[in-house]
Amino acid sequence: MVKTPHVIKLDRQTGEIEVTANHWLRLAEASDDPVPAHSLLPLAEWLERKDELIGRDDVGIWFKPDDEPETLGADAANVAIIAVEFPAFTDGRGFSIGRLLRERYGFAGELRAVGDVFKDTLLYLRRCGFDAFEVRADKDVHEAAKGLHDFSDAYQTSAEQPLPLFRRRSA
Repeated sequence: MVKTPHVIKLDRQTGEIEVTANHWLRLAEASDDPVPAHSLLPLAEWLERKDELIGRDDVGIWFKPDDEPETLGADAANVAIIAVEFPAFTDGRGFSIGRLLRERYGFAGELRAVGDVFKDTLLYLRRCGFDAFEVRADKDVHEAAKGLHDFSDAYQTSAEQPLPLFRRRSA
């Protein structure tokens, strides 16, 4: 079980940031017992118990870096929260997983980055569609939250901004 004390949550509509206590527990492996509320299950476990868990707002999915978003597919629309693991700063597969879940599979719930997450990565995670961030325990969560506003605008498209800057300027 892994639980960090605080999470930065971003309201995608207003851009407001809130630091809250983490109520979600990542379960490395589930048993045959009923899944407790506020649990994040590995994707493979969730898929095995899909019929039991689909539609439950108090159970989410935990993507590891080598999990493929297409294995969840359209079921992403029926999940309240998905956590994507970033095992190291140099591993960027989670960015692609987040963007695919938002853009290709229509995931509209909370998309949470977990693992080696810190201030310098938050803005890029946000641009890929993440709206919740479990900052590493050795980092100041309030200082890390400032990373969401490191830049006021970007040239490129993203999960949160589908038009490039030149199109937005000409509109």
